[in-house]
Amino acid sequence: ILSAIADQVQPQDIVKPGHIFPLQAREGGVLERPGHTEGSIDLVRLAGFKPASIICEVMNPDGTMSKGSELTKFAETHQLKMLSIDDIITYRRMHENLIEEEVSAELPTESLGEFKITVIREKISGHEHVILSKENPKINAPLLVRVHSACMTGDLFDSKRCDCSQQLNYSMRRISNEGGLLIYLNQEGRGIGLFNKIKAYTLQEQGLDTIEANQKLGMPIDSRNYHIVANILRNRDVDSIRLLTNNPSKISDIKKYGIEKVEREAIPVFCNEYNNKYLQTKKDKLNHLMQDLLTVKEMAP
Repeated sequence: ILSAIADQVQPQDIVKPGHIFPLQAREGGVLERPGHTEGSIDLVRLAGFKPASIICEVMNPDGTMSKGSELTKFAETHQLKMLSIDDIITYRRMHENLIEEEVSAELPTESLGEFKITVIREKISGHEHVILSKENPKINAPLLVRVHSACMTGDLFDSKRCDCSQQLNYSMRRISNEGGLLIYLNQEGRGIGLFNKIKAYTLQEQGLDTIEANQKLGMPIDSRNYHIVANILRNRDVDSIRLLTNNPSKISDIKKYGIEKVEREAIPVFCNEYNNKYLQTKKDKLNHLMQDLLTVKEMAP
């Protein structure tokens, strides 16, 4: 092992095949691949050591591999620290800058005046996200923020199957009037992508709701993640926000990654004859904080 991890090691220095199995971690660590190889390398990097480690799976007395409560008991018996790969992922997302680069320009709009548009690119995934910003005249007030996941059918084509377009327009008006940030995330269809979203639409036309359709396709109900939002806010020295949302999971996820002062501002529920079931499902099954579903007209420009 010491020979294999030596600084100037060459292939001829190692006898092959041997009894030690070399593994190579992905460059991005657990943020690129959530595996034990990457987890062990991330830990030693975080501790300030050379990125090399030895990993060994824990076995039960009967020869099976230890899992869950068995590992917890083993750790307690031998007074060992225990953490999961998810713990390392959360820690890195909370403490590292995962934005590779960003570029900004002025964006004059038809009816809402000028915004500053910024596009960021993530280091690990290469995903690009959009930020619209306007100065906040109330310097001491928490920043008004809307986190909006991309919805091509709603935002671009004004689909009535959802209320995304109305929520986006409402948020842009509020931010235009009060200052703040609109963070437009590249995670279409609650993270399953446009292709799968349209497949889910087909199943909804057969009577399934939005959650049942995703499950029928073998897709997660909601795979969105908001760690990059916390990263954006940290980079702007923002630690207190008023978040335009009805989704409690969005609030808890942003807090999870280090933005603790998140004050919810309810967003109107834009209901029509096509999206009523979709909205009711969000309320009943996803615990969105909604009052009675009523048709709400958009704010006047």
